[in-house]
Amino acid sequence: MLATRLYQTLTAPPNRRQIQLWLGLSLLVSLLYSLPALQEAFKGEFVIQDDARQHVFWMRRFIDPALFPNDLIADYFQSVAPWGYSTLYWLFAQLGVDPVALSKLLPTLLGLIATGFCFGVGMQVLPLPIAGFATATLLNHNLWMRDDLVSATPGAFLYPIFLGFLYFLLRNSLIPCVITIALQGLFYPQSVFLSAGILLLRLRGWQFARSRISGRWAETRQMRLIAAGLGMAALVIGLYSLKSSEFGQAISLDTARAMPAFAPLGWSAFFSDSFVGFWICGKRSGMVPTEWCDLSKNAQEVFQPWLLLRFASIWLGLGLLLALRLPLAQRLTANLSILPQILITSISMFLLAHLLAFRLHLPNRYTEHSLRILLALAAGITLVILWERLFQFCLKLNQSHLPVAATIILAAALIFYPYSLLIDGDPFPVTGYFRGRQTALYEFLAKQPPETTVASLSEEANQIPSFAQRALYAGGEGFLLPYHPRYYEQMSQRLLAVIEAQYSPDLDSLKAFIRQSQVGFWLLDNESFQPDFANPKSYLKSVFDQFPAETAVIKTQIQAGLPSALSEVSGCIAWKNQQFRLLRAKCILRQ
Repeated sequence: MLATRLYQTLTAPPNRRQIQLWLGLSLLVSLLYSLPALQEAFKGEFVIQDDARQHVFWMRRFIDPALFPNDLIADYFQSVAPWGYSTLYWLFAQLGVDPVALSKLLPTLLGLIATGFCFGVGMQVLPLPIAGFATATLLNHNLWMRDDLVSATPGAFLYPIFLGFLYFLLRNSLIPCVITIALQGLFYPQSVFLSAGILLLRLRGWQFARSRISGRWAETRQMRLIAAGLGMAALVIGLYSLKSSEFGQAISLDTARAMPAFAPLGWSAFFSDSFVGFWICGKRSGMVPTEWCDLSKNAQEVFQPWLLLRFASIWLGLGLLLALRLPLAQRLTANLSILPQILITSISMFLLAHLLAFRLHLPNRYTEHSLRILLALAAGITLVILWERLFQFCLKLNQSHLPVAATIILAAALIFYPYSLLIDGDPFPVTGYFRGRQTALYEFLAKQPPETTVASLSEEANQIPSFAQRALYAGGEGFLLPYHPRYYEQMSQRLLAVIEAQYSPDLDSLKAFIRQSQVGFWLLDNESFQPDFANPKSYLKSVFDQFPAETAVIKTQIQAGLPSALSEVSGCIAWKNQQFRLLRAKCILRQ
């Protein structure tokens, strides 16, 4: 009977061939999800992932050291990059691989590695290949619902490395486990705290665990692993605590409360009067991955009847407690304890990061990644347990084709379910790739000397470092980060100086700024002198919102129609099209 053979095949103790087959299928699904991202990444010359515009652009210094000389923005992002992350890009740059191109290729590889380790962790908890397949596939749902993995920034490396740590920990592999903790420190240091917390919980529960272990050799082996892992974690944390930054210590919580940058309209919004907006859904302060909140928002606005279905994987993860009473749950191993250990550690670090903000960076970074992994493991195991129960129920109906059909439908739903979702208006997979439209502008600036600096308040200027490899005097959204006061004070002073010079009615003041800043060009767009401060989507409005007190007078002058000296400059256009014009600074000095 086909149904009986299928059941026995899927639930029997696995052999090597079955494991390889299901692992291969898991990797195939991961590759399937990554293909649209690869296609989009290489669709044109001027394409880059949103976060890579800040974290990758400066790495072109590895290929051409003359780029971005004395560039405050490039210097800052280089200083905060983890050593292992920047070294990996440097190694490939020595082979002639462009860092931006590498950032487009890495997500697929990182996704495949994370898939393999997740498959292994799933099988350590429920030793069935279909459990590994289900958990790995659900992990890929979570990875490609957000652009963290596809950014190839430090956060993308957490998934394969942290999952590798979990896998080797559950297999009691001492040396590989310690290596993964060291790699966490090199690529995403915050995750070291998660690994250390899990090891501490396992140490605390040792008296309970040892009763389930046969043999003193096994006991000694686990204790050595925990001790070595904690030792490596302490070493990594100690080294980072001693590391000094050229931009000083992280900002204090009291200072941050008074800064518009952290207010709801700030580019680094952190604080909120809403409990849900601050503790649950905040991009930086909230506990859950932001796409979970985005799903809820879109379900209410677009697909109200499908609200429950859109949270299918979350319900499955939460349903594990109920599924433990079903027959297949008897085959769960003691490694199931890793799930509450991940949850307890993540929440503990989240609360500690709030208590010590911003010395441990952002609280959300301690839960958003680990909860995605935890959800995939819990939901995948629940799904397999429920499938087995459904299969048995169908067999009792004496309809041999019914359990087979149900299995096929369930497998298809598992693979193709995320394509039915919209995440903050974006279809699956979410990539966050940005395509530069002003190709002629980038090509013109790329021909200028490497020391060329551009002043601008246009949103398009944020693409210049990535697509033209030329510096901005003052960066806008994504570049004006407030976490290190020494950097933020310099960058905010520069941005305010650009605002004052662009809207000053005094030509001498404009010239004085150009001489002081030594900018080579000034980029203006059609909104530059007629900003719509009533439009919440206006980029210039968001620029002014970062400095509400300092720009109040300038805003009043603009609304009153007082012309600025820069708007009346003529004959200095170096390049233009229907939307933008690029003025030559030396020409302005001759006016």
